[in-house]
Amino acid sequence: MNIEANDLKHRAVLVLPHIRVQNANAISSPLTWGFPAITAFTGLMIALERRLSRDAGIALYGIGVICHHFEAQVTTEGYTRTFRRNPLLPDGSSAAIVEEGRVHLELTLVFYVQLVDAQRGEVERAALAKRIAHELAGMRVAGGSVIPPLPGTSQRSIRPILELVPDLDNTDETQIKNYQKWWRRLIWRLLPGFALVSRDDVLKTRLAELQVNDSKVSELDAWLDLSRLNINCQKGGSEGIDSLETVEWIIDKRVGWLVPIPVGFAALSDLHLPGTVNGARDMKTPFRFVETVYSVGQWISPNRLKNLDDLVWVTDHDPDHPTEYDLYRCCNAYRPLPNR
Repeated sequence: MNIEANDLKHRAVLVLPHIRVQNANAISSPLTWGFPAITAFTGLMIALERRLSRDAGIALYGIGVICHHFEAQVTTEGYTRTFRRNPLLPDGSSAAIVEEGRVHLELTLVFYVQLVDAQRGEVERAALAKRIAHELAGMRVAGGSVIPPLPGTSQRSIRPILELVPDLDNTDETQIKNYQKWWRRLIWRLLPGFALVSRDDVLKTRLAELQVNDSKVSELDAWLDLSRLNINCQKGGSEGIDSLETVEWIIDKRVGWLVPIPVGFAALSDLHLPGTVNGARDMKTPFRFVETVYSVGQWISPNRLKNLDDLVWVTDHDPDHPTEYDLYRCCNAYRPLPNR
């Protein structure tokens, strides 16, 4: 899905910078841990839009995530790490409860939005951005609590921004220059930090490479291969007749800081009518069983992003043209520059 096309009027970008989140969920799926799943942030976007209601004059279509600080709540002694358990019993031991992974974060959230005519003025946009930041302060972000900025923090660095996106016609040099200037100014506000982008292309490439030697290799095998550190042994030369043959240990190269990530859900059952499944959270909404869909992401510096498409994640589901698995997934259109 391409959001850069001028199919929406009054396009804008909402930036909520340097949000401090305490005790966010660090268990992002049944197979991964660390940074929260991107579905947590698209869910936040939907919840925020519902809280604002239609009278706010804004619609949210996509979200980009920049991480400035990551502090997992784990033990750091030795080679094995475990989550810090809470609460403790009077004797100092851990209670017999299900372990929960937590992480403290500092984030900048970039929303791709559409405004109504009444919100296009500079004063109106500043007031709306302040209102949205206030609403977010009372919400959960990936299960964590939003906490106030540290004392002495510059108000300029945490001020929310709502800017119109310049028109972009790839045949108009003036519009291209204006857009690039606006984009560079936006990117510098996101530094220092790292943006999470999709690298589905790396997963497909790795699968093709592995299938050259073994046709039975699956997408799961390729995903696991990219999720670990592979060290291979390569034979070296030898000196003299009685000398032993030498070996060299080589670490597989990666295209960048790759991470396994959950990107959505695949249906396991048909869509059940509202109220027909006992124990459902909402008895007024259709229900179906799903499982997690995985892909590969990459953390990159924002200055390597070319446009808004590279940064923003959007939700994708077409009920009129379901696939074999009927996917509900998050998509990001990042494509690396040549030789990257």
